[in-house]
Amino acid sequence: MSSIDRSHAVDVKRTYEVRTYGCQMNVHDSERLSGLLEEAGYVRAPEGADGDADVVVFNTCAVRENADNRLYGNLGRLAPRKASRPGMQIAVGGCLAQKDRDTIVRKAPWVDVVFGTHNIGKLPVLLERARVQEEAQVEIAESLEAFPSTLPTRRESAYAAWVSISVGCNNTCTFCIVPALRGKEKDRRPGDILAEVEALVAEGVSEITLLGQNVNAYGSDIGDREAFSKLLRACGTIEGLERVRFTSPHPRDFTDDVIAAMAETPNVMPQLHMPLQSGSDTVLKAMRRSYRQERYLGIIEKVRAAIPHAAITTDIIVGFPGETEEDFEQTMHVVREARFAQAFTFQYSKRPGTPAATMENQIPKEVVQARYERLVALQEEISWEENKKQVGRTLELMVAEGEGRKDGATHRLSGRAADNRLVHFTKPDQEVRPGDVVTVEITYAAPHHLLAEGDVLSVRRTRAGDAWEKRTAAAAAKPAGVMLGLPTVGAPEPLPVATGGCALD
Repeated sequence: MSSIDRSHAVDVKRTYEVRTYGCQMNVHDSERLSGLLEEAGYVRAPEGADGDADVVVFNTCAVRENADNRLYGNLGRLAPRKASRPGMQIAVGGCLAQKDRDTIVRKAPWVDVVFGTHNIGKLPVLLERARVQEEAQVEIAESLEAFPSTLPTRRESAYAAWVSISVGCNNTCTFCIVPALRGKEKDRRPGDILAEVEALVAEGVSEITLLGQNVNAYGSDIGDREAFSKLLRACGTIEGLERVRFTSPHPRDFTDDVIAAMAETPNVMPQLHMPLQSGSDTVLKAMRRSYRQERYLGIIEKVRAAIPHAAITTDIIVGFPGETEEDFEQTMHVVREARFAQAFTFQYSKRPGTPAATMENQIPKEVVQARYERLVALQEEISWEENKKQVGRTLELMVAEGEGRKDGATHRLSGRAADNRLVHFTKPDQEVRPGDVVTVEITYAAPHHLLAEGDVLSVRRTRAGDAWEKRTAAAAAKPAGVMLGLPTVGAPEPLPVATGGCALD
């Protein structure tokens, strides 16, 4: 039976809930899991169901040290509910499932299905098999059975979409377990990617984010070193596609042709997420990162020369084994020089199965914590200073859904600028929908957001806003997802707080 065998449909409308942990890759995989379940006849549980569903799926991440504890804690809380609810099923997938396999059922015998990163298309079949045979089904494929974009998808956004261009990673970073769980890089054909983007635009999507574990290595699997820059330029020719983003690139593969394509393609946004991990050449070597401080800062300089208003964000690990105070100061130096708009900072997390886990000179927790706090304080200061430079500027925002938690109380709406900065703005008198575009003047800056407290200068209703309105009306009439198979796949809200490529690219 193939990984995309979806012929079975349940007779009764059972509800499902998918809980997602980790990077954008997992977020997009969860959209596919939702699509598979809805095609099989399941109905999404109401928001806030919190385990009160017939099927609860955990899509897990294995990057952080507490991933195991978090999963088993959540499974433990569901055990009594499952015992009191006949027919309820629990499934565990994703990177942690790929790694732990039979361990999950041994530690949590009430789990019904365990599946890996390579065979997510099997979920409905495995659920049915577990129901009929009344025993747990553990099925982990060792290699990708079918490119995930061939699967149906329930997109979370009507106006913005993830588009996977590759899966897997060829790097051997000593702190990262992802290549062992996601496999070697596999690239999609450019024609398939562009066909998907065009289909999404036809559905009303106006922003896409190209997604890969190491997105700018795209082409290594198909033998074209300039394939990624060509793909960016090709996206620029698609009528109706207003915004193109990508995450996450690797400094090793960030070439001048990519910078030129970013600068010369109008709908490629002036925003770049470029993981640093460490500013110390010694630590970078120990991490098996194939660049050094000079190379990294050289890329930043070239990007800023070509795209002066680009907002650059990064990932940084503090406390890697053997990191000295001098090494840490080198990271602080790069942060001062690069002046990131934001940095996603992590305390080093030992992961069994990675070379770094057995390295000598593991850094004491209190030392890591102190360094982490110093780094966060420095970056907060820089983020605020960089945001203050936006005050007085007139920006065009794509209105976002659910990004302003206080919007209801403050009578504001929220949107993303071209450089992906979050802006809260005064709600205008006329109707504004997610996906529409507004023009505002920035009046105030905080470290992590901007305010536009004056009147909205202009509102442009868009096809993306029409798509949001149509989907909202359909959901009110009959709760349902956006069901798409190839080539119409899909999506999130524009670049959420989760970082690119498992946060450790």
